[in-house]
Amino acid sequence: MSMIRDLRAVVRPSRVSLRKEGGTYDATRSPATASAVVDCAIYRDGRRIPTENPLTPHEAVRLVRRDGGFVWIGLHEPTEAEFSGIASEFGLHPLAVEDAVQAHQRPKLERYDDSLFTVFKTIHYVEHDQLDANSEVVESGEVMCFTGRDFFITVRHGGQGSLRALRHRLQDDPELLAKGPSAVLHAIADHVVDGYIAVADAVQDDIDEVETEVFSPGRKGSPRGSDAGRIYQLKREVLEFKRAVSPLLRPMQLLSERPMRLIDPDIQKYFRDVADHLARVQEQVLGFDELLNSILQANLAQASVAQNEDMRKITSWAAIIAVPTMVCGVYGMNFDHMPELHWRYGYPVIMGITVVICLGIHRTLKRNGWL
Repeated sequence: MSMIRDLRAVVRPSRVSLRKEGGTYDATRSPATASAVVDCAIYRDGRRIPTENPLTPHEAVRLVRRDGGFVWIGLHEPTEAEFSGIASEFGLHPLAVEDAVQAHQRPKLERYDDSLFTVFKTIHYVEHDQLDANSEVVESGEVMCFTGRDFFITVRHGGQGSLRALRHRLQDDPELLAKGPSAVLHAIADHVVDGYIAVADAVQDDIDEVETEVFSPGRKGSPRGSDAGRIYQLKREVLEFKRAVSPLLRPMQLLSERPMRLIDPDIQKYFRDVADHLARVQEQVLGFDELLNSILQANLAQASVAQNEDMRKITSWAAIIAVPTMVCGVYGMNFDHMPELHWRYGYPVIMGITVVICLGIHRTLKRNGWL
């Protein structure tokens, strides 16, 4: 049980805010690396077997089948030609190989003969100084895992989600690695879900910021309705987040509940912990979507109310201006016989009456809240 208690510490060294640390993922392999193979290593009794030169997948397979242990091969965006040789070495199913090379797959778990094919979507929070209608909030990638009795293959797509640091942490716990490829699968699943939790916290901060600004009274310097673009952009990013989280819940439940030959019983129960955390993130993401809908509706309602207020003010001033317009229009006619036309005090009297009527209308409209 000591190995099991250390499991969380190995795959979760620290859960920190993305805003403080700039992300939970390492950089990808150097562009100067010609091969898609990022790392290839043999593990026996939980320890990495040292070699003088980097192993090729073919050499690793030969040594594993001769001396035991399992091989962990990591690839980054391999081409069909680069992956075909590895696929034939391990007898991977053609459909899974096609999905791994082409990418853009939904999170899923599929069983092919003596191997499991698992797809994870990694989510990375994109830092930004100020959220606007064009801000990219989350960036997604993919990690595809082939789990067998004596092999574990990871295929990554996208600029985020490097597993180098996770591999080093696992190598520091031989007791855990001795459980075989299923321990690596759990570590990657837990690593990906921990990334979801950190991203959810960061997105929550963005939503809180937008919500505060939308409902701030007397806000100046921002055009009415200008928040609608930011809210809609957040909804698009939350939708991308949701596409990564929701489909993964069922595979994690299957890994935790259904006995599988390739999953060590001591490891299987800890997939339940991953599924619980994933369910919590899913609830958060669904809540984000509903909250953003409410904020957007409130923002549009505020804009509509503001437009109605503007129209009432325009209408009120038009009513006031109508009085002198009417008087001037009447006395601008060229009639010979008009009341008070040749009276000495006619002009000041008419102007005074016009001003009094305008002031009366203004006071009435002011009292009724139109001005």
